[in-house]
Amino acid sequence: MTNLPIAQILHRAGHWSGTAETCELGYSDRFLRRKKLTTQSGRPFLVDLAQTTSLDHGDALELGDGALIKVIAAQEALVRVSGPDLLRLAWHIGNRHTPCQICADHLLIEADPVIRHMLEHLGATVTGITAPFTPEGGAYGHGRTHAHDHGATAHDH
Repeated sequence: MTNLPIAQILHRAGHWSGTAETCELGYSDRFLRRKKLTTQSGRPFLVDLAQTTSLDHGDALELGDGALIKVIAAQEALVRVSGPDLLRLAWHIGNRHTPCQICADHLLIEADPVIRHMLEHLGATVTGITAPFTPEGGAYGHGRTHAHDHGATAHDH
């Protein structure tokens, strides 16, 4: 057994209030079910959720004593994609099931030399940057796109 405080309740961004410690996590680290984490102030805690969950920037994990830990998207190595035919570039990124953050005049993807080369070949302007990564969620509003289990969705009648 552990003596660490345990977080078993997730509050989505915009659906909680109050003060909270923070825990900064990269995109891949925000996909978890059970994991030991540490707040930015150095407080260790254990996340123990009922199922594997994609945490978003601004979500809060609630510890057993009611304390909240706010999830912060960490700075990561990304590629900024722009060009005159951004919709076409977005289609090619999506066709490769690559997580993508969509902005008004550019796209952000994780740094990947193969995808970067493909985009350059398609005429994109690609620039390496460091920024928080908060890509679009999967279809049906369920976060990551790794699985095809839709749960209760528009398919239900």
